Amino acid sequence: MDAFDVMVLGAGPGGYVAAIRAAQRGAHVAVVEREFVGGTCLNWGCIPSKTLIASAEALQVLQHASEFGLVAEKVSVDWKAVMARRDAVVKKLRQGIAMLLKSNGVTVLEGTARLKTRHEVAITNKDGETTVSGKAIIVATGSECARPKMFPFDDARVHDSRSFFAKVTKLPASLVIVGGGVIGCEFASMLNAFGVAVTVVELLDRLLPMEDVEISKALTKSFEKAGITVKTGVKVDNVQVTAKGVTCDVAGAALAADMMLVAVGRANNVPEIGLEQVGVKIEKNTVVVDERMQTSVAGIFAIGDITGKAQLAHVASAQALVAADNATGRRAQMDYHIVPNCIFTMPEIGTVGLSEAAATQAGHALKIGLFPYQALGKALALNQTEGFYRIITDAKTDAILGVQIFGAHATDLIAEAGLAIRLECTSAELAKTIHAHPTLAEGLMEAAHAVHGECIHAPARRK
Repeated sequence: MDAFDVMVLGAGPGGYVAAIRAAQRGAHVAVVEREFVGGTCLNWGCIPSKTLIASAEALQVLQHASEFGLVAEKVSVDWKAVMARRDAVVKKLRQGIAMLLKSNGVTVLEGTARLKTRHEVAITNKDGETTVSGKAIIVATGSECARPKMFPFDDARVHDSRSFFAKVTKLPASLVIVGGGVIGCEFASMLNAFGVAVTVVELLDRLLPMEDVEISKALTKSFEKAGITVKTGVKVDNVQVTAKGVTCDVAGAALAADMMLVAVGRANNVPEIGLEQVGVKIEKNTVVVDERMQTSVAGIFAIGDITGKAQLAHVASAQALVAADNATGRRAQMDYHIVPNCIFTMPEIGTVGLSEAAATQAGHALKIGLFPYQALGKALALNQTEGFYRIITDAKTDAILGVQIFGAHATDLIAEAGLAIRLECTSAELAKTIHAHPTLAEGLMEAAHAVHGECIHAPARRK
């Protein structure tokens, strides 16, 4: 039986990072993966979707070429070529991770892992079953698309996000998206740009219900302006696959489309990996961990989606570093105080810290500074003037509590806001920080000025 210092189950953005960090700490490490290194994020989630969104954004630029003084005639979408580019990007990154694992001396074992004891892992693959041991075990098995039984998934007309990427070789003329969360909204934005007639149906009363109300309102307005039909506060019933497509009932009215995409959440890969059998505490299909990422069983750690903290690749990677340090004899603990959330709609959304509602609920008296993209020279030059910067501060201390950005490159810009909150920056300090001109980052500085009614390049919009 092969023996390792650290065994990692799963090679997604949590697992492979944990394996590499543990190896950097001098441990003899193995990682078990049943499909491809990189996990859902690289192979069927973050990377392929953002690659397709990049193609959609390029298409929009070409379609508006005349506004830049350029001529681009007969612009069209070659979906197979778009998908081929996506596959090439995924392949390159997958090869890069495999190289990193190898160069760090990590052994990659193919198969499905199951805990036999606190230190033994059974690995099943086409060659049968083998058992390996680990002094410490890090479980990073991730999650899969939820597939509620009420939807007749056939991976032809009714899809989840993974089957859509894998099976759709021709764009549908029309699509119903069930779920107005991050995945549903990103697909809606992308496919609308590619010319698909999109309807988004959300059970709750607004899109992106986990985000600030102002973000939800702005995205809904943007979607409707782009021609996306938005139905919120309604339920989808009686879904039927027909010879021509899909039909369903929405709030008592019939709705038909070529395809349906169901994006109603993800299910943790917790069952059937032996956690409960070895004494690991599970609650509602979530592995209970402490701030060191250790489970209820000493020496067994868990990271990523299965911990129920946040279904974000960057959170899984941060947890991985903590777990790897603790698994190799160091001490580290996880801090969820500042976690940026990025949504790759068009325009993008970047948020960090407290929303207005959360800040109010926490007992803060608030001052809020707003600044519009349309007042930025760089935004005008880019022809991307939709959106705003929004800074939420404590009225007494001026501490920045939260930031929301809705607009071009928001997912990149939000990093500065995260650092500002981490360093306990005040809006006055951010306003005094010189930002290069002309840039989109200036919008944060202007919004910080707006908190105090001192915005230079637009009428002060504060609350």
